[in-house]
This record gives sequence, C-alpha cells and structure tokens, in this order.
Amino acid sequence: MTKSTSLWEEAKKIIPGGSQLLSKRAEMFLPNQWPAYYQKAEGVEITDLDGCTYIDMSLMGVGSCILGYADPDVNKAVEQAIDLGSMSTLNSWEEVELAKVLLGLTPWAQSVRFARTGGEAMAIAVRIARAYSGKSTVAFCGYHGWHDWYLSVNLASDKNLDGIHLSGLEPRGVPKELMNTSVSFHYNKIEELKRLVAEHEIGVIVMEPVRHQEPASGFLEEVRKIADEIGAVLIFDEISSGFRSQVGGVHQNYKVNSDIVVFGKAMSNGFPMSAIVGKKEVMEAAQTTFISSTYWTERVGPVAALATIKKMEKENVPTHLDSVGSMIGKGWRSLAKKHDLDLDIIGPNVLITFAFKYKNSQEIKTLFIQEMLKRGYLASLTVYVSFAHKESHIKKYLNTVDEVFGIIKKAIDDNSVDKLLEGPVAHSGFDRLT
Repeated sequence: MTKSTSLWEEAKKIIPGGSQLLSKRAEMFLPNQWPAYYQKAEGVEITDLDGCTYIDMSLMGVGSCILGYADPDVNKAVEQAIDLGSMSTLNSWEEVELAKVLLGLTPWAQSVRFARTGGEAMAIAVRIARAYSGKSTVAFCGYHGWHDWYLSVNLASDKNLDGIHLSGLEPRGVPKELMNTSVSFHYNKIEELKRLVAEHEIGVIVMEPVRHQEPASGFLEEVRKIADEIGAVLIFDEISSGFRSQVGGVHQNYKVNSDIVVFGKAMSNGFPMSAIVGKKEVMEAAQTTFISSTYWTERVGPVAALATIKKMEKENVPTHLDSVGSMIGKGWRSLAKKHDLDLDIIGPNVLITFAFKYKNSQEIKTLFIQEMLKRGYLASLTVYVSFAHKESHIKKYLNTVDEVFGIIKKAIDDNSVDKLLEGPVAHSGFDRLT
C-alpha cells in the first residue's frame, strides 16, 4: 500500500464514498492502485503523497483547470485578493466587474447572479425559471448536477429502478412527491421533446447546447421555437462546454440564444465560481423567491474568474485547446489503425474522448489506465485539454499510448485482458442522455 492508496482506504471509513465528487473516486479509475491524493499540482504535473509525479492526460481537475494547474497569473491575482481580505461585511467590487465582463461576452443577456459550484448554479437557474414561468415541470437532457429537481427524474420507476433514466444515480432521499416534476429526453431527439410537451405542462427546458455530439440540423432552433410556443424558459448548461471553444458560451457558435445560460468550471481555473446569466425579465424573477448564500459573496471566485478570462482572451486559449485536442485525436486514430484496435473517437477537440468498442470494454479501459499509470501518466478515455498541454507533452504521451495499445492488442488477441489486470475492474459512471 502506498501513502495515497492507504489514505484512500482510511477515507472511505469516515467519508461516505471517500470523496466529495463521484468523478474523483479512485474506483472510477483503478481500484486499489490509483494515487487518490496529491500534494502538489502545477502545469500538467501532479505529485502524489509518495512523491511520484505524473503527467495529467485525463480530467485536469474535472475540467476546471483550463489554463493548467496553479497558473501563475491567476494565482497572483488570488493571492492579492486574499491579502486584501477575501470576505467582509461589505460586498467585493470585483463581482460587479465580472458581471460586466460576462454580459459583454453574452450580448443577448442583461443580468447576472453568482454562485460557486455548477450544481448549485443549475438549481438557482431552475428556481428562477420556475418562478418566471409559473410552471413546475422541467424537461431536460444530459447531466446537470445532484439537486432534487434533477435527480427526481429517477423516481419514475417503482421496480427497483428498472426504468432509471440515468443509471448509477439513485434517488433515495429525494421526496417521492417530486415524481414527474422532471422528465427527460435525448439530445437531438426533437420528437421526444415534442411528446413530453404534449404530455406535461413544461415550464423549463434544460440542456447542454453541445457535448460530444454536434446538434442535428435545426435541432437547437426547434428547441428554441418550442420553448417560445409553450412559454417555457430555455436554460443552456455551459458548465462544461463554456469557455473552451470560445471565450464565453459555445452556444453562440450556433446562433441560438437561451433565456438563461449557466457557466462554471473553466471560467475561474480551479477556484470555485459559477454564474447564471440571462435576460433581464427572466432573471428578475429571482426577486420573487429566495436565493441567498454567504459564501456566494466572497472575493476569490470573481477575482480568479477575471484573471482567467483576461488570460484566455490575451493568449487565445480556445485556439490552443482545439489544436492540442486535434493532435490527440489524430494520434489515437493513427495508433488504433496501426494496432488494429476498434475505437470510437469522439469530439469536440476541446473535450476529446475515445472508447474501446469491445464487449469487455470496461476491462480494457482498466488495463489502459493501469499501464499508462505505470509509465507516469494519469490517463482516462477523456482528456480535458488545457493551455498548459504543449506539443511536447502530446508527442511523449502518444509514444506511450503506442506502447500500451500494443499490450492491449496482444491481450485482446490472446483473450488475456483479465489476467493482466493487477486489481479490480474500474467502476463505470452514469449515462448522460447526450
């Protein structure tokens, strides 16, 4: 047992689940082997509790560190804010400045509210939208957090969750009275949304404008049209997609505006910050309900966001992310052909992903993570590319993938994948409906 794996076993005894985030549980990567804890993170390097340093070619803080870990410009701004006092009885002036910046990046919007995490920001957006529309039922596709409004969709099954919409997310603790207050449809399946509209009184429509699929021709436009026709508030969740393809919301690439857009993660490079940006008449509904929290007024989040956005614009970070992601995707494709491996490679480049197309894909994924870890990489099937990922990193990474793909191909041909695993198979996540 290493210090990291030992501490993880200890943590699971006193912290339910071991971690505050499902995506950071060691079992999601490599049970009994994954270095669950870090003592230092800088650029794309992470050093664990045993002093081992790895190159992160996986989640980069689950998509939050778009500039790289411990970016010096963002850290400098945050340090100054801390020195001046991160909290007081008065408000930080930086949140007004950040509101102006976000409205400049979202020309169709006029109002902003702030929070600190993506899930709570989505709960705020849904509360505002329900208050404005006067209708309770939410139609959504995709993943939008852990709050009751969202997880209540899984109450629809009364047979041991046989009809669960998002496998792996159980709704215990969510009041049964919320059943059918949220209903789901699949991305690009406009007929499913039309059916929900015919069956329910929909007041809110929630979706990511894009994830790993491009919107079908006319899909976003039709969603917008339906929202207008039924008097529903359209919310775009850009907690993951925002700021990666362009500084601001990716929805603007498709020339379809929502009534509310929610930003988080990448906008503040690892410091807690999220924003609910929307049309004034809709956002004013926040004044008709109660939405308030002390730590939404601290100073570090807005300061980090302002510094992050400034650097992203100065360095044209989205162009770099697209270039790096494209290089990775092309490399995977070339190596899959070289080793005769059946892969799906999924865009966009800024969230580049691949999947093994085999019946035992989870075992093969675990073997990939195991062998990459041995060679000094924190790897998964998705790479949240960052500004700190340089061409030299990608070349070395792909050379290592070449070696590991060779091992995997031989194991598949010899039917020996399970024999090569040095621990349990990685746990699977949940379906996103996108």
